[in-house]
Amino acid sequence: MRILRSLAARMRGIDMQAWLRGLDFTAPTRLVQNAPRLSRLPRQLLAGACCVFTFAAHAACPPSAIASLEKPGMGLRNGIDRGMLWRIEKDGRISWLYGTIHIGRGDWVRPGPTIQKALAQSDTLALELDSRDEATAKTMSQPADPDLLARVLSGERARRLERQTSEACVPPGTLSKLPPILQVTALAGLVARADGLYPEFGVDETLAVSARNSNKPIVALESAAEQLKVLTGGTEAEEAEQVDAALDELESGKLRGQMKELADVWARSDAARLTRYAEWCDCLNTPAEQRLMKRLLDDRNPGLADGIERLHAGGKSVFAAVGALHMIGPQGLPTLMAARGFTVTPVLTDAQAQTAQPMPALAAPSPGPRSARGGKAVKGQRGQKGAAVAKGGKGAKSTKAAPAQKGGAKAPAKAAPRGAASARPAAHTTAAKVKVRR
Repeated sequence: MRILRSLAARMRGIDMQAWLRGLDFTAPTRLVQNAPRLSRLPRQLLAGACCVFTFAAHAACPPSAIASLEKPGMGLRNGIDRGMLWRIEKDGRISWLYGTIHIGRGDWVRPGPTIQKALAQSDTLALELDSRDEATAKTMSQPADPDLLARVLSGERARRLERQTSEACVPPGTLSKLPPILQVTALAGLVARADGLYPEFGVDETLAVSARNSNKPIVALESAAEQLKVLTGGTEAEEAEQVDAALDELESGKLRGQMKELADVWARSDAARLTRYAEWCDCLNTPAEQRLMKRLLDDRNPGLADGIERLHAGGKSVFAAVGALHMIGPQGLPTLMAARGFTVTPVLTDAQAQTAQPMPALAAPSPGPRSARGGKAVKGQRGQKGAAVAKGGKGAKSTKAAPAQKGGAKAPAKAAPRGAASARPAAHTTAAKVKVRR
């Protein structure tokens, strides 16, 4: 089970997209100014999990996603480049591979300049799943067979799940009708909230919002049914085993630290550290964990590569954004695409010391034109934007808000170090005749 599920599975919250669509990623905007809009959004299941973030049962509960935006100094920051990015070229066209993480911080909403440029130059955004697709939402929110729930979630296992649900400040019954594996997956996605990491700010989701704001098509590389089968292993016994493993991690408290470490590695584009994931994840200790690793990564990567290659061959420049662990090792997407004849060039793969300057607050809106007497607006009179009308009826000069500061300098992109180990024992091997530009 381990943290892999948090990275490879889709942990979606309620509809943050409706709020994010209202943000202008090219202009200074404070997220906290938009926070009240979230309180009016419908709560719904999106692609596999119900991440309830508007409830806080007691003071010990971590802040909600909305509340995290209201902390002093928390606002949209100038975007800086995070994550791992490769350029792939074939047949005179350029596409992109971007390793993401399915949780995020509020100040990660704005993509960095390199990511924004690559996305803007692409014709299509390709994701593992499109959470806004009706078929996807329906599949992932489909109630489980009551008999299955009774068999898998009974006795001590049911009591353990109930305790974890309560500790996560999720109201009783919120998750109870979902398949068992999705219930624990949802809880796994909530443990890092105390560290400011939320499924609602998942990188894939914010990229999807940016693409929709620019009317860019979004294509799913997998189906919801396929992902469910990967998580459960296809058998009831395997699903029960994965549920137990997830509960072990939640109860031990180790999962929170693992998720924070993974998020930090991703945020500084540390591909070398990510490639050594097996050395620090504590996630390949049992045959069940090894089988899950294989299902989540090696077994899925060829299908993801097929979809990317098909879109590219169809004349599209593709920005393919999938979980970062799909990018590492001899079965990682950069290696698979190189074996298919693509020239692969690392763009963001080197650990960087990154800083972002807070964006200046927007100027407070000025009152509309008012008369010298009585304070009422004069019919037919218009002042300049942001200007108060002087006593003589003439508009004063408007005051413009200060321009956004530029983000911190970014270190030059370097190729990932050679010889780094993979998340699997065979990671030190390389595919024959792989054409990767270093």
